[in-house]
Amino acid sequence: MAAFSFSRVGRSMRGILLPTAAVIGFSCLLTYFFVLYQPTVGPGIAQRLGWQAWDAVATVDYFDKGPSTPTVTGDPADGQPIPVNDDETDWWETINNQPWDTTDDIESYPLDVWAPLLPHDTGLSEIAITRCMMSPSLVGNLCAPTTTVEQDAIKGNWVRVDRDLNTKAGLWNLNIYYRRTRRLDIPLITDLRLLPANEIPEPLSDSWVKVDLSIRDGVMRAEPMYLWYLQGKTMNEMNAEEKSSLITEVDVLFGEDRPWYGFEKIEPAVTPEKEGQLDSVYVTYRRGVQSVPHAHPLHFSRDGKFKILQVADLHFSVSRGICRETDIDPCVNSDNLTNTLLGHVMDEEKPDLVVFSGDQLNGQGTSWDPKSVLAKFAVAATDRKIPWAAIFGNHDEENGDVKQEQVRMMNALPYSLVQRGPKDIHGVGNYVLDVKSADASKTSLLTLYFLDSGSYSSGYLDWLGYFFPTEYDWIHEDQINWFLQESSKIQAIQRPFTPDTGKDFGSIWNRQADQITPTTHKLAKPNAMMFFHIPLQESYGTADRDPRTGQVLDIGLHDLEGSGAAKKSDGMFDKGLKKALESGHVASGDIPEVKVVANGHCHITEDCKRVNDIWLCFGGGGSYSGYGKIGFDRRFRIYEISDYGETIRTYKRTEKDEILNSYVLAGPGAPLFNPRS
Repeated sequence: MAAFSFSRVGRSMRGILLPTAAVIGFSCLLTYFFVLYQPTVGPGIAQRLGWQAWDAVATVDYFDKGPSTPTVTGDPADGQPIPVNDDETDWWETINNQPWDTTDDIESYPLDVWAPLLPHDTGLSEIAITRCMMSPSLVGNLCAPTTTVEQDAIKGNWVRVDRDLNTKAGLWNLNIYYRRTRRLDIPLITDLRLLPANEIPEPLSDSWVKVDLSIRDGVMRAEPMYLWYLQGKTMNEMNAEEKSSLITEVDVLFGEDRPWYGFEKIEPAVTPEKEGQLDSVYVTYRRGVQSVPHAHPLHFSRDGKFKILQVADLHFSVSRGICRETDIDPCVNSDNLTNTLLGHVMDEEKPDLVVFSGDQLNGQGTSWDPKSVLAKFAVAATDRKIPWAAIFGNHDEENGDVKQEQVRMMNALPYSLVQRGPKDIHGVGNYVLDVKSADASKTSLLTLYFLDSGSYSSGYLDWLGYFFPTEYDWIHEDQINWFLQESSKIQAIQRPFTPDTGKDFGSIWNRQADQITPTTHKLAKPNAMMFFHIPLQESYGTADRDPRTGQVLDIGLHDLEGSGAAKKSDGMFDKGLKKALESGHVASGDIPEVKVVANGHCHITEDCKRVNDIWLCFGGGGSYSGYGKIGFDRRFRIYEISDYGETIRTYKRTEKDEILNSYVLAGPGAPLFNPRS
């Protein structure tokens, strides 16, 4: 009986203890693997399987969900986050000025796609050059360097630099290819050189590798030139400084001007320049991740001022430019000469915003590589850290990349405020910027509308396939509706505006002697300006007269050339500008929200004409590369907005530093609106 009892107790205990032991043992195993076990650094932690076999990644804590931060080279002042606000910091300084998108995981960037605008921090492992009798865009990777699955897994897939070195000079297509890898045990490229056939890098080491094919292959009567690259340490062996000096991208520059932001030229030129016949070709490269500084939000100064410099019709080319209709003798390298003049004007005027109002590119067969032209057109502004915006003209899309691609490039330049705009209406670059007050209220005091007036609405093809335009495009009805919709979103403010001094300090906000004294107030939208390239038909209509003096309100030179307006119209003036009022209140009258429309297009027309209470102004040609007229100095239009957005004054500065036609367009001292208003 006792034996039976012990047997039953033993079976009962076994039934309880075995499951309990299994649960405890499994729990301990999980605890060991997920809590206690810390693996040693090795291929298991450093690599993972991806599109590229054993695709290496950085040795980081993958449970850390913080944003990925690349190694950044360049100006730390431009590339570092701004400290939090305190009593000594303005609100616009507290906006995160991180030069890369912190929501972007740079480790997820594709390794097998050539994307020079992406801030890749991944090094290159191998470089090759190949010839192809047909364009790679037609035959794909048919002419790519030979490879194997094993080499692709170790060094990365071959990536084509999608820019033909022989675009203008060679007998066949010639492209650079490279491999990019995240593996930590592969030597990465740290230097590049171009040398003649009979020269070698000094000091020569076993790490220098010569690319087999001459980089001038296919160019008639050209001495062979070879690309050498230096294979340095592996990623595991590099310190932070060495990682920041890695070659992370390769590109090609056409022309003698500066390369894309963050890139450097390799001297000498692959194809030397033959002035007037052949544009030079350079290989360029980037080290590390070059930070692209962002513009601060637009804002008035503490004393209520904001200045805009309009730059009209640069007409830059891949070459250094050819001077047109100027008194300067000799005049050479017109693009560079224009940039020098533009830099001088910016130094004198110190604008808060530069607006390039179209035809940055010359088109007409001379701006056949837009990227090389866009690399230089805004340097006067970017070198001075001035925010800038741009719209398109009729010549900008004549050659090369379409407008959408040009916007993407502009967004990758320093201090750019350019936007793509909505995709469901005509044009590219329909967008709105607002300028806020400097006080803590951040009130919007000035609205800036930017529209794409298009290129050409009709034309014909000649027997060689070249397009010849016959009529200009215009602002379409869907753009007008978009403008009215955007205008309806603008909040009315109490005008004239008075800064919020309750949260500020000292006597910063004391009213200046030259500011208006608010005697009457109204609730209305802030004043607005609009920029587009091709003028409206109304720009050539009958001007208003000043109700007080009878003076014709047409200030500046005109009638030196024919009309530049489109022959057709969807009614932007009547259906758009005149319908968008600053206030819906009956007692306010029909005062338009947009006080000034700024156009380019017509280089020797530079007047401001008021038509039905709206000022229609031309910028005047400021570039030696665009057409002009002997005796007509190059000039730039400036808009000086003061009194916290109430007053708009304009004038022009010429190449001889003359100030012309200073005139108040809106605010105290401006002509009254028409009596019906």
